[in-house]
Amino acid sequence: QVHLVESGGGLVQAGDSLRLSCTASERAFSVYAIGWFRQAPGKEREFVAGISYEGVYEDYSDRARGRFSISRDNTTNTVHLQLNSLQPEDTAVYTCAARLFTVVMTTDYEYWGQGTQVTVSA
Repeated sequence: QVHLVESGGGLVQAGDSLRLSCTASERAFSVYAIGWFRQAPGKEREFVAGISYEGVYEDYSDRARGRFSISRDNTTNTVHLQLNSLQPEDTAVYTCAARLFTVVMTTDYEYWGQGTQVTVSA
């Protein structure tokens, strides 16, 4: 079992930045790839970004690429998602998820956090 806790969400204005964190307490965290997803009201959950277990491979959705950046520190069991140039359409609950080793852009992840709200005002 991997317990994931997100933090860093909040209310910002268009053009601002936020840094989200996903932290796990388990020592086995380093064998899990982490994906970030978001879900806006009335919309399906969508993949935002992911990073492989060792931090070598990253993947981004088309809307995230160039604005968002994912990184991980396995010494602190933390994955960060840097959100830059935020727009109102980025408003959503952002959730991290874990699966063994490799990133996929589907929701095929074993463990999920509770999510953190990001709200961007115009």
